[in-house]
Amino acid sequence: MNPIRSTETDGALESDPNVGALVSAPEPQAPALIDQDDLTVGDVVATREFHLTRDSLVRYAGASGDFNPIHYRDDIAQSVGLPGVLAHGMLTMGIAVQSVVDWLGTSGQVLDYQVRFTRPVPVDPETGATIGVTAKIGVLDAAGARVDLTVTFDGSTVLGKAQVRVVFGAPSIAGASELSDV
Repeated sequence: MNPIRSTETDGALESDPNVGALVSAPEPQAPALIDQDDLTVGDVVATREFHLTRDSLVRYAGASGDFNPIHYRDDIAQSVGLPGVLAHGMLTMGIAVQSVVDWLGTSGQVLDYQVRFTRPVPVDPETGATIGVTAKIGVLDAAGARVDLTVTFDGSTVLGKAQVRVVFGAPSIAGASELSDV
């Protein structure tokens, strides 16, 4: 697909928003400012689905420099005992945390993010793969919150113990007070 196309109405050029996208997912709505006092443990703060294609994997390989052929060649993947081409683990990890980043908006920041890779995500050449993400408040404390992610593909969890540590409020930049005097 060509990323630039001519419109029928006036001949002006416009970009196709889906071309060049690493994954397709509905755009999240702009989040309202989050007040930590309004949250409780167990609150589901985000639920999203992300669709990967083989094109997504090629684009990610180019961006990350990870050109391991198990991510784009079925014959190589199968020769090492895999069911076929697999999504990059770090791509899956990055996709999963995006739902928390979108939910936080400008209300806070991610301080820490950790996962365990439990199952690979095979990406079919025709139908791709859809990854589901549910983000739930696991812990609330004076330092912020721990958001627990459930990340699934085809009914199975693919990231275990996926936890995102967040803080609420404006980001703190070391030395910012000195910069305001300049």
